[in-house]
Amino acid sequence: MFPLGTVLMPGATLPLHIFEPRYRQLTVDLVTGAAPAKQFGVIAVREGWTADDDGIDGLHGIGCTAELRDVTKLPDGRYDIITCGAQRFRLLELDAETKPYLMGTVEYLPDAECADTADLTRMLIASARDAHRRYCATAWKQGEWSEPEADVEAATLPHMLAADCLLPMADRQQLLEQTSPTERLRMIRAMLARETGLLTQLRAVPAPITAYAVDHSFN
Repeated sequence: MFPLGTVLMPGATLPLHIFEPRYRQLTVDLVTGAAPAKQFGVIAVREGWTADDDGIDGLHGIGCTAELRDVTKLPDGRYDIITCGAQRFRLLELDAETKPYLMGTVEYLPDAECADTADLTRMLIASARDAHRRYCATAWKQGEWSEPEADVEAATLPHMLAADCLLPMADRQQLLEQTSPTERLRMIRAMLARETGLLTQLRAVPAPITAYAVDHSFN
């Protein structure tokens, strides 16, 4: 398990800079196969809490597995890794004894079946993509954002639309926890419309994520 101050969603890319010894060991275990399938759990820390001091109570209940895609070992033993969100899970138990890093017992969280019509889904996809275009045109300069491919599935699209937008962590956690694909499309459309309106009223734009040297290792 890798507790973080951010929310990873399925299909989203997450780069991590690994410097803490226990997470260096996790990286080694992922590379060598000691951790199966080159995947580990990413779960958001509740604001004002820590996993070390508060245990499972300090973590949100729903997280996402991260699939290791690329690893660069630095001369001093640190790692830069690239991961991609895979499957959502519910955290049932936390184990701080077995390994240097946290371990967890989880159950995977599939989407709920729904009886929505294809016409409704197409309409929501179009409106969510339109809300994403308006947000990005307001927030970013040309060339700093791109649209998800046209063949991205409806269930995955809201996560992809949220990936390059500076939504509050609470919004991102709500999207992750929502098991209805249709409701996720409605949620991301409303969230992006709200944020676009705020940016327009404030006459300000968020600084690009690349403007900050963010270290994602968790202390």
